[in-house]
Amino acid sequence: MPDYRPRKTLFNPELRRRGIYILPNLLTTAALFSGFFAIVQAMNGNFEIAAVAIFIAMVFDGLDGRVARLTRTQSAFGAEYDSLSDMVSFGAAPALIVYVWALKGMGKLGWIAAFIYCAGAALRLARFNTNIEVVDKRHFQGLPSPAAAALVAGLVWVLIDNDWTGDEARWYACVLTIFAGITMVSNFPYYSGKDINLRKSVPFMMVAAIALGFALVSSYPPGVLFALFLAYALSGYVIAFVDWFNRRKKLARAE
Repeated sequence: MPDYRPRKTLFNPELRRRGIYILPNLLTTAALFSGFFAIVQAMNGNFEIAAVAIFIAMVFDGLDGRVARLTRTQSAFGAEYDSLSDMVSFGAAPALIVYVWALKGMGKLGWIAAFIYCAGAALRLARFNTNIEVVDKRHFQGLPSPAAAALVAGLVWVLIDNDWTGDEARWYACVLTIFAGITMVSNFPYYSGKDINLRKSVPFMMVAAIALGFALVSSYPPGVLFALFLAYALSGYVIAFVDWFNRRKKLARAE
């Protein structure tokens, strides 16, 4: 006899359509828009505006995860959407900006350097998504893609602000772009800041330090931001070297 039981199809009224949380995904959309805006501005030759748009995308990207955790609106959809947004804003956009501004005149080496960065961002995001449950949440494995994007965009911003042309800066841009791409897929540990609890009280000096940090950044945004993210990118190498040195020391004592 034929089976007349209702099938679970897309149009079956028994199936409940699962909604999405608006606030964190709205922030993710803002980050995606900033990355897309950066690409458009780079294509129009407005490289300084494009670099600033990358930093704005970083702000929105940092907020969406925090807001989702604070409001308990985390979801699998939000995590996947965030990764796709990151690939545009911190993978494709910085690679395109630095290529059009400085690397285009270098021929094959220029687009290979940009591709190394773009592929590094894709691999970094894929590894993060697959290892999210097994890694130490206090540290990232490899340089985070937003920090790598800030490093590349910061270089473009600070050099343009100091009246450098892309041709003059192409070798610096090439080396830094490759460095950022390789560091993203490295195993070096980078502090994540995820152990910071925003609901807990902090000492008064912490608030004063934050205010001082804002004042420092506002004094010369391009230079200070680039210096901060360059120091952060190098910190992984320093931590890895210190860990290696300590292990060698323990082995020497054991012998």
